[in-house]
Amino acid sequence: MALAGKTKQDIVSEFRSAEILGAARKVFALKGFSDATMDGIAAAAGIAKGTIYLYFPTKRDIYLAALKEGLTELRERTNRNMEVVRGIRSKLLGFIRTRIEYAEVNRDFIRIYHSEFGNLTKAPLYDSQFQQLYLQQAEDLKAVLQAAVENGEIRNVQTEFMAFMIYDMVKGVMVQRLLEWSHRGMEEDIQLVDDLLWKGLAPV
Repeated sequence: MALAGKTKQDIVSEFRSAEILGAARKVFALKGFSDATMDGIAAAAGIAKGTIYLYFPTKRDIYLAALKEGLTELRERTNRNMEVVRGIRSKLLGFIRTRIEYAEVNRDFIRIYHSEFGNLTKAPLYDSQFQQLYLQQAEDLKAVLQAAVENGEIRNVQTEFMAFMIYDMVKGVMVQRLLEWSHRGMEEDIQLVDDLLWKGLAPV
């Protein structure tokens, strides 16, 4: 029986697409965009190269789809975990924890996500949809901070600037752990960022 109005063909197509993207993330993380090939992605997915072209016309299409899928999932998970707690400090801790924990178990995605920041203004790798997804995450955090300022939970800070600063600080920890530059445990890194942020934001 079809699920939620989906046909069997829809379900098979979604499964195959996810299978291709999973393989693509591993290949791109290992080889980078330039050295990755459609043959290599097909081999990693265990399917014929021709099958990939039925879903993704070019290597760049696969790359962007893998990147956007991960960004969308990370954004949704982060927002969900911030929404279920009360108080700005708990919400910020939810932001920090969700993203660092996600990075620990999705290292292939984090590798290509990090590498894409060097392409934000460079053709042909630059993609406005990637930039928009990046900005949306900062906007989500800005809204949370703005509400906290209005409620007197934190100092009267410039919320857009602070949102990007927090976003980039957490991203930096994600990358440090990915590169194994951090010799601390994950929980210690999470608590360290939480402590630093709260000291800067707490009401005077």
